[in-house]
Amino acid sequence: MSKEELKRAAAAQALAYVENGMQLGLGTGSTAKHFVELLGERVRDGLRVIGVPTSEVTRADAERCGVPLTTLDEIDHLDLTVDGADEIDPSLNLIKGGGGALLREKIVAAASARMVVISDDSKWVDTLGRFPLPVEVIPFGLGATRHALAAAFAQAGVGGEISLRQGKDGHAFVTDGGHWIVDAHLGRIPDPPRLASLLSAIPGVVEHGLFIGLAKTVILAGSQGLRIVDRPAGRV
Repeated sequence: MSKEELKRAAAAQALAYVENGMQLGLGTGSTAKHFVELLGERVRDGLRVIGVPTSEVTRADAERCGVPLTTLDEIDHLDLTVDGADEIDPSLNLIKGGGGALLREKIVAAASARMVVISDDSKWVDTLGRFPLPVEVIPFGLGATRHALAAAFAQAGVGGEISLRQGKDGHAFVTDGGHWIVDAHLGRIPDPPRLASLLSAIPGVVEHGLFIGLAKTVILAGSQGLRIVDRPAGRV
């Protein structure tokens, strides 16, 4: 199976968690797009759900597929969020934000009773950090924020290059919320919860791509088939 076929297989398995009448968080990215498309097929067959998209791209995909949408201003909780990830560790901590939607993705995931992550098995790692860690920042005072980020990384025992993400036009990439993203090339993050706490305390940081304790279940698609991993009790 190709990588896209693996992603679609994981997305199809996630439909087993969807029940009639659910309020759903709809993730962003290539794997989540498969889920939205498959969900749209179920909606056309009579499934009654309503979704909250985590990006303007996902909003457009959902509208194209006929999935009814709402916002977290109109409802205050979600039953289930299905989203992808850039990296997943054995405690089901994640790195997300490769597509730039980490802020809305985390808001939606935190408002959900359950988060199911869908991925091909290349995203499963022993330790997070090989994928650059996205950090969404306020443009104002970027130099000071970068200095504070470097200090936080040193305090957490990690280090590496911090680069401002560029858009296709060669200028700074701008998120749906109007912020910028810096990518931290750390290589290895031995204590993701500690680093997440340090990053959250920096004033110029809007949000970071460490998703700690949010994913309850991961569906991994690989050459040997599907593997479903539930978060170990008491672990983050």
